[in-house]
Amino acid sequence: MTLSFTPGPTAVPPAVREAMADPQPNPILEDEFTERYEILCDQLAAVYETSHDVVVPGGEGILGLEAAIASLVSPGDRVLCLSNGIYGDGFADFVDSYGGEAELVSAPSDEGFDLEGVESALETAADDDDPFALATMVHCETPTGTLNDLEPVLDSLEDHDVLSVVDAVSSLGGTPVPTDRIDVCLGASQKCFSAPPGLTTAAISDRAWDAMEERDPASLYTNLLPWKDVSDGFPYTHLNANVAGLETAVDLVLEEGLESVFERHEAAAERCRERGAELGLEVYPDPERQSPTVTAFHRPGEAAEIQQRVAEEEAVLLATGLGELEDDILRVGHMGYNAEVEKVDRAMDALEAVLS
Repeated sequence: MTLSFTPGPTAVPPAVREAMADPQPNPILEDEFTERYEILCDQLAAVYETSHDVVVPGGEGILGLEAAIASLVSPGDRVLCLSNGIYGDGFADFVDSYGGEAELVSAPSDEGFDLEGVESALETAADDDDPFALATMVHCETPTGTLNDLEPVLDSLEDHDVLSVVDAVSSLGGTPVPTDRIDVCLGASQKCFSAPPGLTTAAISDRAWDAMEERDPASLYTNLLPWKDVSDGFPYTHLNANVAGLETAVDLVLEEGLESVFERHEAAAERCRERGAELGLEVYPDPERQSPTVTAFHRPGEAAEIQQRVAEEEAVLLATGLGELEDDILRVGHMGYNAEVEKVDRAMDALEAVLS
């Protein structure tokens, strides 16, 4: 069987698979399911390290990104979208699709956010008395392994009283996220939690809830507001086995302790990059901005072939980049269940065998 070392979906530990295989309570009719869901939300708040409400809609992580926009953006609203990669650009596409006006402040994929551009856009909006309704950004831009520094941007947004939406799908549970400074902080089950795809997580501030309540919802499925209070039932039939699996996965994180989990991810990342350096592999864009959850190696024009050979010859699945960098970047996912030095060595042994 092929061993997966991709940056999501990640390998799923036995305890999570077993929990999902158990008989499940009916999510519509049985209080046992509602109680499990509420426990899961409390557990996730501990992982988020937040006092904000946490909700868990049914749907893969992209649902959360779209739902945040659908819930907060009305036609004509201006939205500041920070980007240095594909997922940052994707937020602007969602804004356009819901009738908002996206102002994209872009930076090259091998650089951090354009902080001067962000401040300039905010100042201009204030001077014109045409404020942004919210701003969007990505913490870990997974296709390049870039971990963005959120703090300077959050400082500027707070100064201008602009709501913040952050995609933390590939960082949450693997490295600290400043959730209490973020109005909508999005995660997903299939990354650092090492549960199967199928659930979005969202930590939502009071002022984000207030903003949602002032808008007419564009849809049901991509509307976060019905999840604020599920005491009278869920907006739609929930994914009971997925909730059981994620509850177990989050249990494992909390039992280990967040500090230990973060240290384990750092150690796995360091080992991956050490092995890569021994093989002459260059990290993209540079080690200082690489996430502890994924390493991107720069192999221009060779990534797809190397990935295919590692899978066929060594039964190890790695990932390439996306978009314009698809054949230029080879990615090793060391997040969640795979964030262990011994497992990283298995992946890098396979890569070494092919490259040599």
